[in-house]
Amino acid sequence: MKPRHAALAVLVATIWGVNFVAIELGLRDFPPLLFSGLRFLAAAVPALFLVGPPRVAWRWVVAVGLVLGVAKFGFVFSGMHAGMPAGLSSLVLQSQAVFTVVFAAVLLRERPRRTQLVGIGVASAGILVIALDYGVGSPLGAFLLVIAGAACWGLSNVITRHAKPPDALSFIVWVSAVAVLPLFALSLLIEGPSADLAALRGFDWSGAAALGFVAWVSTLLGFGLWGFLLREYDASTVAPFSLLVPVAGMLSAWVFLGEELTVLRCTAGLLVVAGMASTAIKPRDRVPVLT
Repeated sequence: MKPRHAALAVLVATIWGVNFVAIELGLRDFPPLLFSGLRFLAAAVPALFLVGPPRVAWRWVVAVGLVLGVAKFGFVFSGMHAGMPAGLSSLVLQSQAVFTVVFAAVLLRERPRRTQLVGIGVASAGILVIALDYGVGSPLGAFLLVIAGAACWGLSNVITRHAKPPDALSFIVWVSAVAVLPLFALSLLIEGPSADLAALRGFDWSGAAALGFVAWVSTLLGFGLWGFLLREYDASTVAPFSLLVPVAGMLSAWVFLGEELTVLRCTAGLLVVAGMASTAIKPRDRVPVLT
């Protein structure tokens, strides 16, 4: 990879890591489902006029919109709102690599390789360490919500792999549009009209900054640059840079939010990243697929 493109890949991973800090700050102003809906609304509305149609069957756009946009982010935002720290959320969410392998084996009949099975075991050990560490004096339900989000991400990866959208940015914009109304409906049903109205009436610069970052910087800029890199290079060249996301997430949460970085959590992080790396290893004679 050319140095400037490698720098772009590091930039995207850093943006996606810092995004968890922005989410944490945004959740101080908005209920989680409303915030997620506003994020996709802000990402989709201007971009719909700049991108073409998704160029895949609409059933795949709707499926990914519901599984990734509504379920995954609904679970993750709700888990963080319930108390899951931003840094740990960025790490635990990367267990999506494990769920991707599992769902691909069940739904696509892709037989896991030995290195993937080893990676699943190592990453699962890291997640278990985090669960035991976090579960002491903390709401376990918040942790399980983020795990559910990771499972939905893994399922959406398999759907996206099957759909094979030719334009990643156009696809994610239309996926964002699909997620808006269901998230608003769920927010009204679960969080209530009064909570939503109070959040919108109290809309200030801090909420606007958090919303702008997760919508435009993380979603549009991040996915746009990532899609550009995937058009220039094989997925096996680009995908390993995603291993930097939890590193950036935990470090930025430590710097900006004062979250504690214990030896136990760093060790668990190393296990998860090592396991993710193992699931991404591809034999040279196979065509790599981004997960």
